[in-house]
Amino acid sequence: MAPKIIKQPRDFPSVEELLQEDSLVNEITSIPRPLAVQLVREVVADKKERLKQGASAISVEQLLSAIRSAIVAAKRDEISRVINATGVVVHTNLGRAPLSEALFDAVKRTVVGYSNTEFDLDRGSRGGRGVACERYLALLAGSESATVVNNCTAALFLILNTLANRKQVLVSRGELVQIGGGFRIPDILKKSRARLCEVGTTNITTIADYESNLDRRTGLILKVHKSNFIQAGFTEEVPLKQLVALGADHHLPVVNDLGSGAFIPTQEILGYLEPTVQQSVRDGADVTCFSGDKMLGGVQAGLIVGRAELVKKIKRNPLFRTARVDKFVFSMLERLFAIYLNGSHQTEIKLWAILSVPEAELYERGKTLLKELGNPPGLSIEATKAYVGGGALPESNIPSIGIVFSEPFKATALLRKFRMLDPPVIGRIDNDRFILDLKAVADDELSLLRNSIKKTIKG
Repeated sequence: MAPKIIKQPRDFPSVEELLQEDSLVNEITSIPRPLAVQLVREVVADKKERLKQGASAISVEQLLSAIRSAIVAAKRDEISRVINATGVVVHTNLGRAPLSEALFDAVKRTVVGYSNTEFDLDRGSRGGRGVACERYLALLAGSESATVVNNCTAALFLILNTLANRKQVLVSRGELVQIGGGFRIPDILKKSRARLCEVGTTNITTIADYESNLDRRTGLILKVHKSNFIQAGFTEEVPLKQLVALGADHHLPVVNDLGSGAFIPTQEILGYLEPTVQQSVRDGADVTCFSGDKMLGGVQAGLIVGRAELVKKIKRNPLFRTARVDKFVFSMLERLFAIYLNGSHQTEIKLWAILSVPEAELYERGKTLLKELGNPPGLSIEATKAYVGGGALPESNIPSIGIVFSEPFKATALLRKFRMLDPPVIGRIDNDRFILDLKAVADDELSLLRNSIKKTIKG
């Protein structure tokens, strides 16, 4: 393609000419050809429109550069590995709980090709989905029964639609929370065809508030764990046990939306006690729901445990099929539950392996990393605060260590530069300084992080 200046729309090369341009071959072949065609057309159309509106003439090289940038940007929309140096371990925007390669390899052996996802090997006929998964989950939770859907919001929606359709649901005003993506408990209630009945006030709700709102229209009592925020000061909420006793007196089911879904005591590792699924079951909740990719350390799923008759009703709801999961999710959860049941979660589940690394070890990793880089000026190791994230344990900040970039480095510039690497490194800015927090950086990612820092500061 001969170099030239593009002064008017008719000067543009054809789309096919641009697709065959030698200098674009790497970018063009890195994405599906129909997408490449679309992007080239969009860039050409944009440049033509700019010329019509009086923009200056452009060179063919500028046009090629714009196409190259558009393809690279489209390529970066694909899901790819990133290094999480934000200090938020269960990062909602970065895929929530990390998965170990060993766990993924174990699942790979069962999901590649065909599997007995919905086939009874003993009878040789159609069987139920996720039989072993549900059995393991119920055993782990200590509940009569269990089932799995595609996320916790779907779980709550199905519970409400099944057990309280056109009936009132009593919820404390202090628990009408908003979860990720702008979804709110009142909106979910409305769409499920349940009718919200707010009880108490934002900061104070007593058992008398629930009792005074009970009538023949009441379908269930809902308790929502405030897993993504805290209330302090003059506050009061009703313990689950009291709600269960009230529900039993009036023959009403009590549902506990735990959200984060911890299965192990968190006090020792994180310094803060998150209510566990087992405790919810022991306290008598008729149904408990929670997420699979937060404190469980697995994949996105909505997990439901509780009384067998109620779980059975939920599974018979025609809407249940719209939220069911596939063989990958069932297989992953089976192995996760087995790890918890065997008591090896702290080493075999990556989330807990990361959270269990002490601050002293993180410091040694940081010191070694800087030494390997030659202790460059402007970089230091400092104590930082990391967080569990994912809408879980809002009170808990975790002692951590960060690689801090001070003068002459510019924080905002570094934030973008590290994001543009392969693999991208996602850090954070604190007090106008760029920080790479080591809490969520796995041991096998340290060499990648070192090379990323070396490349960036050299540039």
